[in-house]
Amino acid sequence: MKRRDFLKNTAAATAGLFGLPTIVSCTVFGQKAPGGKINIAQIGCGRIAREHDLLETIKHDMCRIVAVADVDSKRAADCKKWIEDYYAKKTKKENYIDVKTYCDYRQILQDKSIDAVIISTPDHWHAQPAMESALAGKHIYLQKPASLTIREGRQMSDAVTKAGVVFQVGSQQRSQTPWPQFHKACQLVRNGKIGSIKHIQIGLSTDPGCGEEAQMPVPDNLNYDMWLGSTPLVYYTEKRVHPQKDYSRPGWLRCEQFGAGMITGWGAHHIDIAHWGTGAELTGPVEVEGQAEFPKSGLWNVHGDFKVFAKYASGITMEISSAFPNGVRFEGTEGWIFVARGNVGVTASDPTSGKSKNSHLMASDPKILDIQIKDSEILLYKSPEQHLNWLECIQTGKQTVAPVEVAHRSCSACLVSSIAMKLRRKLKWDPAKELFIGDDDANSMLSRPQRKPYGTNYVVI
Repeated sequence: MKRRDFLKNTAAATAGLFGLPTIVSCTVFGQKAPGGKINIAQIGCGRIAREHDLLETIKHDMCRIVAVADVDSKRAADCKKWIEDYYAKKTKKENYIDVKTYCDYRQILQDKSIDAVIISTPDHWHAQPAMESALAGKHIYLQKPASLTIREGRQMSDAVTKAGVVFQVGSQQRSQTPWPQFHKACQLVRNGKIGSIKHIQIGLSTDPGCGEEAQMPVPDNLNYDMWLGSTPLVYYTEKRVHPQKDYSRPGWLRCEQFGAGMITGWGAHHIDIAHWGTGAELTGPVEVEGQAEFPKSGLWNVHGDFKVFAKYASGITMEISSAFPNGVRFEGTEGWIFVARGNVGVTASDPTSGKSKNSHLMASDPKILDIQIKDSEILLYKSPEQHLNWLECIQTGKQTVAPVEVAHRSCSACLVSSIAMKLRRKLKWDPAKELFIGDDDANSMLSRPQRKPYGTNYVVI
């Protein structure tokens, strides 16, 4: 389907349901137009949007948030008010903006005045809206992990690349704010300051399980069928979805139907750093084996304590475990560097390891951390802050610090690890073909059945 046909069909399907905001897009006239700003729509109005994505975007004068979408109408209304109150306080104008609200994000995509979208939805709702946004010509900021499965991640990366829109994934450990230590560590490693890298050790947190939860009536404000999306129909209970009275950490994060658990939740961050520090951003492991404890009953059923061992074509090995301190440790022939956030999460309700009081940046010899990288050496991309980098790249047309294929590869390494944890045997992985070698059982786990009409399989490119 051509982009113009997609927009035409979407417009026809939603005709009469809403009015388009009377806002002129900055791309109509270019960035030099009077008052030209990047008009952004927020897709998904939950915890991560309110406490992170919106906070880090709305403060920049080069953009404005003009629309929101959420399958929970209460959350959409809360988000509208939050944005309007923010602008009223900032501009001292009570009616500075009328933020449009939608239940179905696809209604946003036909609005030509909107330049870009921030997708802060649950993990099972990442790849599809990213693909559809790319088809509609919208620039995309996508929360990690990039996808629920490796197959849909590949579909998404190919669609976004073909569309040529500016894409950024929420791998904010790459940016100077708030954690410049990751850039410093990776740059030291890439320039051989601890010798040749032999091994990487990654520590991740885990999530607790819970008991069985009784079926509850679906709240009137929630389109539960659409919230489930491409995943199977299951009964509603609040701990499966998100809290109705606050914005604390949602239960879906701990349900395998909607994600893989902390192996992708924090793994997407730390494995991305391992890739960045070793130049493996566009590939993946060639061998992986793992084991994990999974709850035998209860609603929350993602993995508990686990261990994964992976090997890359370069010969570098990587061990990921809940037994290690939360962070990334690069081990070379001439020393080691450990880098972490310092037991800090993105939001107030994020889990941290709680197992270490280590500094956020350490080395086998403290003098290593004082080494200054020369202009003639490898200089890694320096991003001021993840959302700001995205906005600046929309203005300039440059590539972001964490573009779509990098996002897909960090996620796919996590998902390969998750598959190995379940099968509990050594797997051989071909990162070029994105297939397990000689293992039909493992290959059957590269995708999941998608419940019509939702899912990446039903987005026609």
